[in-house]
Amino acid sequence: MPKQMSLAEWILLILLSVLWGGSFFFVEVALRELSPLTLVFCRVGLAAIALTAFVYLCGHKIPLSFKLWQEFAVMGTLNNFIPFSLIVWGQTQIDAGLASILNATTPVFAVVLAHYLTRDEKLTPNRFLGIAFSLAGVIVLIGAETLSGFNLKSLGQIAVLIAACSYGLAGIYGRRFRSLFPAVTAAGMLICSATMMFPLAFIFDRPWPTPNITTGWAIIGLSLLSTALAYLIYFRILASAGATNLMLVTFLIPASAIALSVFVLGEPFQQTEFVGMLLIFTGLAAIDGRLITQMKILFIPHEN
Repeated sequence: MPKQMSLAEWILLILLSVLWGGSFFFVEVALRELSPLTLVFCRVGLAAIALTAFVYLCGHKIPLSFKLWQEFAVMGTLNNFIPFSLIVWGQTQIDAGLASILNATTPVFAVVLAHYLTRDEKLTPNRFLGIAFSLAGVIVLIGAETLSGFNLKSLGQIAVLIAACSYGLAGIYGRRFRSLFPAVTAAGMLICSATMMFPLAFIFDRPWPTPNITTGWAIIGLSLLSTALAYLIYFRILASAGATNLMLVTFLIPASAIALSVFVLGEPFQQTEFVGMLLIFTGLAAIDGRLITQMKILFIPHEN
């Protein structure tokens, strides 16, 4: 059973969901002026600078081990380079709210991949049930359009799903960094991500425009709040409350992303998106296990 979270941990979890949900909002705003590759480079580059400074302010150092930097590069590819690029491009074709719902399938990919790639995270009946519900939710969201023929909107949805799969792989690969100061891991992978993104942005997006004030604030929010600060909170919750409790953030992220996209950006929220979100959330609840446990306690009589 996961440990019970304190009030402070719940507050941090809600704050993390707002920061990560806000990333879809910031991306939507910045994409009005910037190209996807340039936006991703700005995000990881500024966040890398901020977290590197934080590491040294805390009295730690960025290690020089070549093997460790190879691992940072793999982690940066799986957790930043691939998913950030795909999600940002996906949001050029779909709304921020829909992107956040599809991104919520990350734990589904994680449990499937962990079954094949680890020895201690095998599929259980609850997890099979969760995968089935989540798959049904994805079909509701993208099935009809995909069956009638691929278009850019369908590809945008698939891009976000591939990003969620990449996040799932990153969660498994990231176990090897448990002994490191969390900010060191975050800074290392962001430095590698920025190094990979720079030549792509320079080659394919030049000349880079000078962003206006609104776009500039969106980049700052995306880099410093939704990336640098979010990673610090993420690792803080992971250390104190554990990975199972941290998974609860998946349920909360779409709420803030949808609220911002609907009430600030004026994007519509379709009925199919609501139904798909409910199915995916039901699947996540089954994978998490706590909802089913509570239902058994409530509805299955037991002896005194």
